[in-house]
Amino acid sequence: MFKVLKKEGRARRGVMETVHGTIQTPVFMNVGTCATVKGGISTMDLKEVGCQVELSNTYHLHIRPGDDLIYRQGGLHKFFNWDRPVLTDSGGFQVFSLAKLRRIKEEGVYFNSHVDGRRIFMGPEESMQIQSHLGSTIAMAFDECIENPAEYKYTKQSCERTYRWLVRCKNEMARLNSLPDTVNPHQMLFGINQGSTYADLRIAHMQKIAELDLDGYAIGGLAVGETADEMYEIIEHVEPHMPENKPRYLMGVGTPVNIIEAVHRGVDFFDCVMPSRNARHGNLFTWKGKMNLLNEQYKEDSTPIDPDCNCPACRHYSKAYIRHLFKAQEMLGMRLAVLHNLYFYNELMAKIRDALDEGRYEEFYQHYRVVLGKRVGEAK
Repeated sequence: MFKVLKKEGRARRGVMETVHGTIQTPVFMNVGTCATVKGGISTMDLKEVGCQVELSNTYHLHIRPGDDLIYRQGGLHKFFNWDRPVLTDSGGFQVFSLAKLRRIKEEGVYFNSHVDGRRIFMGPEESMQIQSHLGSTIAMAFDECIENPAEYKYTKQSCERTYRWLVRCKNEMARLNSLPDTVNPHQMLFGINQGSTYADLRIAHMQKIAELDLDGYAIGGLAVGETADEMYEIIEHVEPHMPENKPRYLMGVGTPVNIIEAVHRGVDFFDCVMPSRNARHGNLFTWKGKMNLLNEQYKEDSTPIDPDCNCPACRHYSKAYIRHLFKAQEMLGMRLAVLHNLYFYNELMAKIRDALDEGRYEEFYQHYRVVLGKRVGEAK
């Protein structure tokens, strides 16, 4: 299912075979929360910008239009016309971040919908049932997401509960995959490591969940308040205890520099709303650094966003034109900007894979960890 083809230090070049196609790793999963990437991006666009894996949100699709409706449509792949891998998160992060009123119990979480306020219950079994209805390639285990910083005693209790929930997720997924009318009987399950910024809790939790022999493992609960250095330190503590022969996923991360740093520390999978969210406000990523396209200096700039980019926006339009679209509040401006950032992220991962294939990732890492964190004009 997953094979490490090559290593350079801790950085890994791998390949994962799934029922919906092959994933070349390291990989960035493009986030389509409600079965679409915000900014008017279609699944045909995703293919054009090199997306390997689309990520959809269990919580949001359960709330609207309803996972039962998607099930009746033949599953998520048919619903939004996508024939490549899909990962669905468990809904846990949204339950804990969006629901103003919630009550955590051993069986799961009671909360109110952020859309219409209706009372909802979600636990490990319910999350697996929703994701089974969606028929995603990879389902994420239901876990408790806590804010950083968190109190040690509560974090320890939360890790223990997340482990018990993970066992229930595994058992329920095995049951669902055996049903004759399941959408995807080959659905895979990734477990999630938690423990806030406490290295001892992180390590103990990772060691325990590794014993369950799941299809993959994620590091969750980061990029939610801690510093980047704290995040990197946690990855370094956890990575040696993650199974070598299983994919490793750093959830919700992040900037291009975050990704380069995490690959350097042994991570294979990434996702983040940053490329599309930033693009919708004119903040773009280029091979010379970050750029705010709305700045006055680009008002009459007839060159592409990035002359080294082959995305649809850079191939056909100038900074001046796309900036004009933003200022005129034309939707095309946002769409072109999102296409550019998605292409950049997917191209970044392709360049990382090429560097690993050719044994020059350390050189790539040392150069771009500096360049990509700067503003255009500052990078040398």
